[in-house]
Amino acid sequence: MTTLPVLELEGTPYEQGLAHGRLACERIAQNLEIYFYRFERETKLQKSEVLRRAGLYLDVIERLTPSYAEAMRGVAEGAHRELLEIAALNARYELIYSEVTRQALTPPYGHPSPVGHYGRGAGGEGHDGCTSFALLPTKTAHGHLLLAENWDWIPNVQGLVLKVREPGVPQILCFTEAGIVGGKIGLNSSGLGLAINGLHSEHDNWARLSKPFHVRCWEILRCSEFEQAVRVVTEGERSVSANFLIVQAPDRAMDLETAPTGVNKIFPKDGWLAHTNHFLDLQAVGLTRRLQTSKRPSTEQRLARVQHLLSTSSRISQERAIEILRDHDDFPYSLCRHPDESFPPEERYASVVSVVMDLHEKTLLIASGPPCRHEYRVLRM
Repeated sequence: MTTLPVLELEGTPYEQGLAHGRLACERIAQNLEIYFYRFERETKLQKSEVLRRAGLYLDVIERLTPSYAEAMRGVAEGAHRELLEIAALNARYELIYSEVTRQALTPPYGHPSPVGHYGRGAGGEGHDGCTSFALLPTKTAHGHLLLAENWDWIPNVQGLVLKVREPGVPQILCFTEAGIVGGKIGLNSSGLGLAINGLHSEHDNWARLSKPFHVRCWEILRCSEFEQAVRVVTEGERSVSANFLIVQAPDRAMDLETAPTGVNKIFPKDGWLAHTNHFLDLQAVGLTRRLQTSKRPSTEQRLARVQHLLSTSSRISQERAIEILRDHDDFPYSLCRHPDESFPPEERYASVVSVVMDLHEKTLLIASGPPCRHEYRVLRM
């Protein structure tokens, strides 16, 4: 991916989904092919079982967030795909992460370990990516609130940028995967922004059938108030773990580590916040151990590196934020992540998209692939 398509969506959630499906039908087809292959290879789930579980999540979404279900229905119709296939994409976080966690807990790969230590995982190179950070106005060169992320995932997954206009909802500018209704990284016209990180815990279980991760992301980006966005994360039950970094101009920022057992709120220190892919406080979310779901975990190294770069930089500009996202310390498992060629191609992961958001200017700078290889495109609300 060198340039991400930008889709301008308007109207009701169903109308937005219909346009999404029509305009991105080829990319949606490719994502379905990639994910059903990954389901079978990594989680040992046949397509029929994935669709069965997706149907259960469709029921949950229709009950809890009917507008999201209507958007999925539009995508399916527009792309000429089965609704359960689109539901599988939109619940893929729960379905994949839950199974990877199960494998990490199953002998001979898993074994009990005390707090502060890892149980051995069964994963390949991946399931250990994404670095995000927020910079308050007191930390930035131009006195604006910044939010940045490298989203590390399957290199050939097809992404999109969505510009959304819907009556009664803030305008939204966000990144998503083709076929997934909820933008996972983005901002809105109320100056509110979202970045995310994947997390694993021993209590992750898709069968809890709670509101999916991507639905929460969609709801957050539709919020006009910071406290409202935080409630989207904290209220209700969760099937699996995830991390949400929420900001709003002029100077609000909070990181929320979530597990099925609880939520940990983390606040800025010295004008910044950063997160990768492990819980910073296990006890605060009711956990007793960390899980290793990758053969080559890098989350602690990446967190230490981004913390060092942020703490030793006085006033950070957008250009400096980009330099941090392009950092190659501990290559290829660096902040700017590259595929490890010692793994088979189907097990490799990389920084798929890189984003820097200015919540005052309401701009989104975005680069495809490892950001060291691509220029950032400036998109405005």
